[in-house]
Amino acid sequence: MTARMISGVPDPAAVAAIVAARHGDPFAVLGPHDVESGCAVRAMLPEATRVRVVARDGGAVLAELQRIDAAGFWCGVMPARVPYRLLIERGDSERVVEDTYAFGPVLGELDVYLLGEGRHREFGRTLGAHVAEMDGVPGVRFAVWAPNARRASVVGDFNGWDGRRHPMRLRHGAGVWELFVPRLVPGVRYKYELVGPDGVLLPLKADPVAGADEAPPATASVVIEDTLTWHDDAWRAQLAARQAPDAPIAIYEVHAASWLHGRERGTDGWTHLAQRLVPYVSRMGFTHVEFMPVMEHPFGGSWGYQPLGQFAPSARLGPPAAFAAMVDRFHEAGIGVILDWVPGHFPTDAHGLARFDGTALYEHADPREGFQNDWNTYIYNLGRTEVRAFLIGSALHWLEHYHADGLRVDAVASMLYRDYSRREGEWVPNRYGGRENLEAIAFFQELSRTVRDRCPGAVLIAEESTAWPGVTRAPDDGGLGFAYKWNMGWMHDTLHYMHEDPIHRRWHHDSITFGLVYAFSERFVLPLSHDEVVYGKGSLIGRMPGDRWQKFANLRAYLAFMWTHPGKKLLFMGGEFAQEHEWNHDAELGWHLLDDACHAGVQRTVRDLNRLYRDLPALHRRDAEGDGFRWVVLDDRANSVFAFLRCGGPDDRPALTVCNFTPVPRLSYRLGVPCGGGWREVFNSDAEIYGGSNMGNGGWVEAAAEPHGDFPATLALILPPLATIVLQAA
Repeated sequence: MTARMISGVPDPAAVAAIVAARHGDPFAVLGPHDVESGCAVRAMLPEATRVRVVARDGGAVLAELQRIDAAGFWCGVMPARVPYRLLIERGDSERVVEDTYAFGPVLGELDVYLLGEGRHREFGRTLGAHVAEMDGVPGVRFAVWAPNARRASVVGDFNGWDGRRHPMRLRHGAGVWELFVPRLVPGVRYKYELVGPDGVLLPLKADPVAGADEAPPATASVVIEDTLTWHDDAWRAQLAARQAPDAPIAIYEVHAASWLHGRERGTDGWTHLAQRLVPYVSRMGFTHVEFMPVMEHPFGGSWGYQPLGQFAPSARLGPPAAFAAMVDRFHEAGIGVILDWVPGHFPTDAHGLARFDGTALYEHADPREGFQNDWNTYIYNLGRTEVRAFLIGSALHWLEHYHADGLRVDAVASMLYRDYSRREGEWVPNRYGGRENLEAIAFFQELSRTVRDRCPGAVLIAEESTAWPGVTRAPDDGGLGFAYKWNMGWMHDTLHYMHEDPIHRRWHHDSITFGLVYAFSERFVLPLSHDEVVYGKGSLIGRMPGDRWQKFANLRAYLAFMWTHPGKKLLFMGGEFAQEHEWNHDAELGWHLLDDACHAGVQRTVRDLNRLYRDLPALHRRDAEGDGFRWVVLDDRANSVFAFLRCGGPDDRPALTVCNFTPVPRLSYRLGVPCGGGWREVFNSDAEIYGGSNMGNGGWVEAAAEPHGDFPATLALILPPLATIVLQAA
């Protein structure tokens, strides 16, 4: 029987296009189509040896399909359009399936409109792969943005990775291809097969909005259930207060894969961290944990800073549900979770976003705008509304779906300046001829407004290394809208000072004091991050001068100075117990060092500083207000002594910090204080329990009613060597 004798056969050119997987509108050919003699059913089933149409409600045979092309195009006519299934035989086996092309559109008209406008805020729930039900049939709906592709198919284990089997429908208003595949279940691997605008078949692409991916080096996306269970209502009700500028915020920065390698057989990494990291962070007194990027990334050596799965926790450490359960455990323990997030650039891997539909879709076409030489990555084109919607959708996904409490935005400076790390002639000025990236400014403002409106209490933290004004100012006032900014200048200056031998520190006195010139121009986080213990910089303890005792004394004094200085705190893992070597992402931390009293002493120092910082309102309540800080000793270069007051509310007793950054004890060191009477020594980094010489003030000092400088009373203190002490008015 020839094709011409079979009723309902489409135009031969259309059949040829379907067979060649080149048809741009498969629903115009495949599935049910009314014809004069009834309803034609057409299917592309290369592996089938016989195909029949059966009634969905009873299994009665409605039509026998005929193969009209050797490649596997089948066609036949049933008497009328009714719900049906396909009974497919392949050799001695048979199976009954719903016909993908019998189902209507996946996306609603409002979805298409908002996606086309670049204003869809449910990006992660609209695009990607989601378990769904259509016409009472369970399955998975797929949707991918690829406006310039000639054809898009979803391929996977379920169809032999054959792009002819499930070509998708294009929703022209949004440039989104969609398809509902019935009876698929979670766990299925898939990718997209795209034909570019030039007709070239592209490498298979992972889903940019996948909820899960295979563990690298595999690269397929994975269908998952979207439903998660949470027990953190109490935590989320307090979130705004816990992350406000007047709250104590002490952040423990973690690279999840190397914090602790050993785990029980069969336990995934996220579950292991929930069991071990949560109680550790709680015991240490940190208020927050910050994870280096957990988003899926192809190369582990990038530490997550070259992500491709902007909606998927890394499968290296387990399934997404386990990641969510870990976040839930942190919240139940009263600990916030901040995630590093990278909206500036992405890697060039062929299975990722690069030339996604055969064009520069997510990136700029011009390498002067679209390629980052420092990292060999592509730069997101923030001038495209769809790209901004993709990134904002990712941010909301982590904040809303995974209940993250904040995002630390990576490499903000690289996004704000068009000439970032570029020589003259290698960058494109903005429309006014300047170096400012106006699209990035608008993106950050849109992002911050959206997070403010949709995620009350959540924070955005900028890793921004320049003097860009208004990073933490509200967008309505011309700022970028971040809640906090990393104080990179403070970190560089103070680490430089501490690296100097104490005998030379008098010549670097301003490295400690200069940070207070601008300390209240933004809301700052003081970061001792992973960047300070890699690339040949050594460890924190390794950068301290002197013999072994002096190195540990220097580090304890420095940490105490940091914890009492204005600004929120961040410390990278290992720093809390003086990790001796540079951080290695392929090895776990040197936990064995805690058998040494000096390392254990630093750990106890950090734990007690967190308690002090939390319990003394003067140390955090006016962190971002100049009136909450006052120098007491500013210019004692000869002795390398610094002293300052921290003040909270009107009912809070002031706290006095005094640092002696030389190994010479200072006996009866006199300085002014705002009130007479008793002052309690509440912390001493030279205490014996921390590994110090145990020199100090016996826990209590009386201030004499004698003016000293601008103060009405005077304290005469013993300043231990290489130590920081903290006193509080009684």
